[in-house]
Amino acid sequence: MITTLNQSQQAKEENQEIIFPQGEFWSDEPPLETYLHLTQIILLLKSLEWLWQDRDDYFAAGNLTIYYSPKQKKSEFFRGPDFFVVLGTPRNPNRKSWVVWEEDGKYPNVIIEILSDSTAETDRGEKKQIYQDTFRTPDYFWFDPYTLEFQGFTLISGKYQPIKPNDQGWLWSEQLQLYLGIYEEKLRYFTSDGELVPSPEEAAIKEKQKAERLAAKLLELGIDPDEI
Repeated sequence: MITTLNQSQQAKEENQEIIFPQGEFWSDEPPLETYLHLTQIILLLKSLEWLWQDRDDYFAAGNLTIYYSPKQKKSEFFRGPDFFVVLGTPRNPNRKSWVVWEEDGKYPNVIIEILSDSTAETDRGEKKQIYQDTFRTPDYFWFDPYTLEFQGFTLISGKYQPIKPNDQGWLWSEQLQLYLGIYEEKLRYFTSDGELVPSPEEAAIKEKQKAERLAAKLLELGIDPDEI
């Protein structure tokens, strides 16, 4: 009898709804599984920030909780994509999480999951279903940084359809207006013209090399670069 009562109480607690106080939605994501997962997410985030440095109409984040019901059960109605982008929203970097009902009902336009042994089944199944049916996220991708498995889907008539790769094996994101593809075993962005979108560090190196070549050319012409 005591066991039955304990089981009943446990089931009641598991189904208990949590009503969140306004503005107290902290991200509640577990640590990333490996350093490789971390560096991949940072690369996606920083490269997009560099490319869109003049834009203030999007929010991109990694490993941040998305809450999508103000009355949630303990294990439901929140998800933490590894990387996501929301378009048409202020860039505000001070968000503690993404709370759909406090963001004009906006869900991510693009989600990228970085697969791991413990999450791959969920990313390919349960999460894909939620992103399709509840989030209605137009573009969904997953990438395994170890096996280099890479797939993408776009929402057509309410159902995810595989995105056809181009000749380089890249997948087009209509939402980002960019390709995603594998370069040096990392998932990277490419422009519609096929140019690699650099990270800030790569861009800085490229600018330095450009300046050095210009200085060398000026010296060949007998012009002191410091006098220009």
